[in-house]
Amino acid sequence: MPFQPTIVTQTVEMMDALRKNSDAHKYSHGHALILTGGAGRTGAARLAARGALRIGAGLVTLAVPPAAQFEVACQITALMLVRCADGAALAEILADQRINALCLGPGMGVARAAAALDTVLAGGALKARLTVLDADALSALAADANLMERLHEACILTPHEGEFSRLFPDIDLGFGQTHRKESRVEATCAAAARVGCAVVLKGPDTVIAMPDGRCAVHSARAGKGVPWLATAGAGDVLAGFVTGLLARGLPMLQAAETAVWLHAECARGIGPGLIAEDLPEALPQVFRALGV
Repeated sequence: MPFQPTIVTQTVEMMDALRKNSDAHKYSHGHALILTGGAGRTGAARLAARGALRIGAGLVTLAVPPAAQFEVACQITALMLVRCADGAALAEILADQRINALCLGPGMGVARAAAALDTVLAGGALKARLTVLDADALSALAADANLMERLHEACILTPHEGEFSRLFPDIDLGFGQTHRKESRVEATCAAAARVGCAVVLKGPDTVIAMPDGRCAVHSARAGKGVPWLATAGAGDVLAGFVTGLLARGLPMLQAAETAVWLHAECARGIGPGLIAEDLPEALPQVFRALGV
């Protein structure tokens, strides 16, 4: 049966989901935890955390190895910070059930990402956490089949094409020397079904696939193109957008669709010259234009 993806556009449901209840408090809008890398490698996670906070998560905490604590502390204000040396420390942090969404990967380093994944994918109470896996977390998965096998329905993978090919070397996107050629939609749906979790294949045509076969496509081409998104850190901000919306309680497919659409809208509003730091700061203007 052919895949029939929906096209991601601005909808009334999207705008309603972005509005906050005037009677709510910060914990009503979720608590996102984002792990950083070591000293000198914290920028990507800070970009993701800023994105999660700007998109409306009630609280966002950066989990930082001891050696990077002062580096991160002097760079943040509204964001929170907690020391996290290893997997055991992460498990202790996650004992706080108010933390309802995680982001692993941006700038972490593969070894630290693998240790965090081993903890997060352990099962039990930890397994229920909504978890965005990006960047070095994807490299850690590609290097360890045991970790790949432990993925579950609360995970969402956000690879670009190169990362997708390392994760799924037998699923051809059309440019590799592999066994078969498939469309990006078919390839992403096949990947999501295989690992049993959501997959967001980033690119000018971003494909969002769920393991149950639901799929959506956001195209940023022609008059809606945003080529200036091809800049260091833009993907980290997108991971933060998705994490923040998951923390707020949006269903996984809606969170990914909304994050991808807002990411492109922010870039269109900024225009050429964009750098990744600009994207979270453009959100208030986009929200105002939407009437949120």
